[in-house]
Amino acid sequence: MNRAIVGLDVGSTTVKAVVVDPDTKGIVWSDYQRHHTKQAECVLDFMVRIGQVLADLGCDDVRVFTTGSGAKPLEAPLGAKFVQEVNSVTLAVETLHPDVGSVVELGGQDAKIIIFKENKQTGDKSAIASMNDKCASGTGATIDKCMIKVGMPADETLNLHFDDTHLHHVAAKCGVFAETDIVNLVKTGIPSDEIMCSLADAIVMQNLSVLTRGNTLRQKVLLLGGPNTFLPFLQECWRKRIPETWDERGYDYPKDVPIEELIPVPDNAALYAAYGAVMYGMYEPAEVGVYKGLDGLRRYISEGRKERLGENAGPPLASDEEELGQFLQAYRIPPFSEPELPAGKVRAVIGLDGGSTSSKAVLLSEEGEVLMKAYALSKGNPIQDTKELLGELRTRMADRGVEIDVLGFGATGYAADVLEECVRADVNIVETVAHMMSATHYFGDVDVICDIGGQDIKVLFMENGDIKTFKLSNQCSAGNGMLLQAMADQFGLPVTEYA
Repeated sequence: MNRAIVGLDVGSTTVKAVVVDPDTKGIVWSDYQRHHTKQAECVLDFMVRIGQVLADLGCDDVRVFTTGSGAKPLEAPLGAKFVQEVNSVTLAVETLHPDVGSVVELGGQDAKIIIFKENKQTGDKSAIASMNDKCASGTGATIDKCMIKVGMPADETLNLHFDDTHLHHVAAKCGVFAETDIVNLVKTGIPSDEIMCSLADAIVMQNLSVLTRGNTLRQKVLLLGGPNTFLPFLQECWRKRIPETWDERGYDYPKDVPIEELIPVPDNAALYAAYGAVMYGMYEPAEVGVYKGLDGLRRYISEGRKERLGENAGPPLASDEEELGQFLQAYRIPPFSEPELPAGKVRAVIGLDGGSTSSKAVLLSEEGEVLMKAYALSKGNPIQDTKELLGELRTRMADRGVEIDVLGFGATGYAADVLEECVRADVNIVETVAHMMSATHYFGDVDVICDIGGQDIKVLFMENGDIKTFKLSNQCSAGNGMLLQAMADQFGLPVTEYA
C-alpha cells in the first residue's frame, strides 16, 4: 500500500480520523477523541500517529480531506480539502449502505437527518437533508450538560436503558429550556435515570417532528454520531418512537424484521463523516488535498491563531500589571474568617439555599452574625446535598467543641419545597425576598441587587429598603453559572480553578 487518504472530522467536541486504502475503500486505522476545545492540537496528535502508521505501511502518497465545524481553519496548514459535513455523511452512507432509506446523526453541537428518495422511473436516488447547526438543542452538548445537572457519571449513562414508564416533561425546542426543566426535576427529587430517559424522549421527538420537515423517515434508518453510538438509552428511544410515527402515518414497513435491523447502529457509526470526506476525495483530481506535513499545522498552533485573533481583537482589558492590580484590589471579595466561639452550646439559625447547581448553608447567631458557612456543587439529589452540608456544619462545630442549639431553619432556592418537607423548615421564602432581606440587613440603603445563579439571573431594583421591581432571566443560560461551569469543563479546567 503506497497510497492513502486521510479523513478528519473536526467537530465541536470531538475529532474523528480514518486512514483509508483507496484501492479497497477499507479503513486501515481510525480513532475518536474529545478535543477539550484544543482542536488543532488534537489534530496534530492524530497526524503524528497517522504518520507512524503510514510509515509502517510504506505509504508515501498521502492526501487529506477534512469536514466538521472546526475543520475549515486547518485546511490550508495541512494542504487539505474541506468537505461540507452533510455531503460527507451522505457519501459515506451511499458507499457503505446503498439500501438505507434515512440517516439520523447527532453530533456535539448539531443534528442531521437525511432521507433518501428513489425515482421509480430512473432508479436514481436523491437525498433530502436537514441540519440544525444554529442551536444545541437535541445534541451531544445538551446531553453532556444535563448529565452534569443530574449528577450521573458518564460510565453510568453508557449502561442506562430507555424506560418510558416514568417520563416527565422536558422542553424540547431549546436546550436551555430543557436544562431548566431538568433542574426543576432534580430539585423535586426525581431519580436521575428517569430524568435522562425523559431527556432522550424529548430529543428524539423534537428531531422527528422538526428536522424531518414534514417528511417521513424511510426504512431502514441508520443511527450515526457519537451520542447515538455510545448511549444505549438513546438508541432504544429512537427504536421505540420511529415505528410509532410509522404506524401513525400508515407507512408500510416490515414488522417481522428485528427492530435492530430496521434501525441499526453500524460499526464505526461515529466515523462516518470522516469516512465520507475520504469518499469525496476519491472523486477529486490527484493534486487536490495533497498532505503538506506537520510544519504548517505546528505554525498555525503557535502563531496562526494569534494572528487571526489579532485582526479582530480590541484593546486589552488592562494596559499593564499596575492597572490590573488596581482593578483586582478594588473588586476583590473580602476575606471571611469564622468568629471565635466559646465551647458549649451556641444558639443559631440555619439558612439553606438549594440552588440549581449548588447548595449553600449558613449559620447565623441571634444577632445576625455569620458563624459558619458551607458550599457544595449539587450531586443531583437535593436531600442528599442537604444532609452532607448540615453534616459538615455539625462536624466542624463539634471539632471546635461547640454544640448547635437550632432556633430556626429557613429555606430558599429551587429545592426549597423539598427542604421544607424533609427538614421541616420554619420558613420557605422566594429567592428575591431572601436576597432583599439579607442585602438590606447588612448594607442598609441598597439601590440594586444582582444575583447570578446557576440557572438564572436576577436583578432587583430597590427603593426605601423594599423591592420596587425586578427582572428575572430563567429562559436563557447566557452568562449564568451553569454556562461557566460547562465551559470550564469543556476546557478541562476545574470550575474552582476557573473561579
